Amino acid sequence: MTYDIEKAPAGDVRTGGHGRAAAERTAPVWWRRPWIIPLFLVALAWWIYTVLPFRDLNESTAPIPPHDGYPLYYPSLLGHMGFGTIAVFTVVIQVWPWVRRNHPKVHRVTGRIYVVSALISGLLGLSIVPFAPPVGQIGVSMATITWLVVVTVGFIRARQRRYAVHRRYMLYAFAITMNNVWGTLIVSVGLRLPDPIDVNYLLEAARWIGWVVNLMLVQAWLYHTDKRPEYMPR
Repeated sequence: MTYDIEKAPAGDVRTGGHGRAAAERTAPVWWRRPWIIPLFLVALAWWIYTVLPFRDLNESTAPIPPHDGYPLYYPSLLGHMGFGTIAVFTVVIQVWPWVRRNHPKVHRVTGRIYVVSALISGLLGLSIVPFAPPVGQIGVSMATITWLVVVTVGFIRARQRRYAVHRRYMLYAFAITMNNVWGTLIVSVGLRLPDPIDVNYLLEAARWIGWVVNLMLVQAWLYHTDKRPEYMPR
């Protein structure tokens, strides 16, 4: 029997024509996913380097760019970063196959937390873009709008039990979420070169390269794993 991944009953396995036994042999085990710990550490390093400097909640000493005409800029920025941090760490749990397979309730709960956090963070981010320095405004706006769209579509498809489409869009969302790491890396490395690159060029690059490259990598991964057995939620 052949299963349609979007119509398979909950608990079924997409076998890709190789049978349930073959699918069971590929059941995710946490230690077979050695990338999950480095991914968590990368997220932690990003948080320490980017978000932790704001721990005093003092606008006068915070490392923020100049802004004019928007009294709520700083609290909106804090909200954007706070909910963005939740999104970064919950999305790491979301892409962990062992959790998705063995603890589906954890996957569902953290998924809902991720969706709410991403939407709030994204909307707050868009609200402060017009009052931030003009460099990179188009890039960050495009990334944020795309993030909001793919997160929303991914959540709706999960509610519709169309899990193949849900997986695809949530991987797109993961790609854009982790764009934050790229941006921090590009600026930090560029400023520390023997001949530092102009910060305006770095900021413009940071607003585009990360999410575009990440989306390309995720799409390549989706093509590569298209025939791989996929477990359906219980």
